[in-house]
Amino acid sequence: MSDWLADVKKYAPKANEDAVAGIVKYLGIALRNRDSSLVSFTDAKEVDRVKQNFAVKKLGLTDEKAIDAALGQIHDAMKADKTKNRVTVYYLLADHFKKLDMFVKK
Repeated sequence: MSDWLADVKKYAPKANEDAVAGIVKYLGIALRNRDSSLVSFTDAKEVDRVKQNFAVKKLGLTDEKAIDAALGQIHDAMKADKTKNRVTVYYLLADHFKKLDMFVKK
C-alpha cells in the first residue's frame, strides 16, 4: 500500500490515504500483474477502457469531452514517468471530478 500511496503523492502531495486504499481495493487482482497495474496512454484501446470502465461505469461520468480533457491533463502531468500506475491515474481522475469520497469507507 505504501508504494501506491507514495506514487500518488508525487502528483497529489496531500493525497487522501483512505481514498488510495479504496482504489487499491477496487482494483484488487488487477494490481497483481505488472502489465495490468499500469496505464499505457499510447494505447488508445487502453485509454478507452479507463474512460469506459472507470470514468463512466464506476464514477458515473457522462461528459466524454470532459473525461478526455481530464485524461489528457493527467497524461501531461505524468509524462516524465515511464510507468503510469493505474492507482495513480484512477486517483487523479477521481480527484479531478471530486469523486474520491466513493472510495472512502464511511
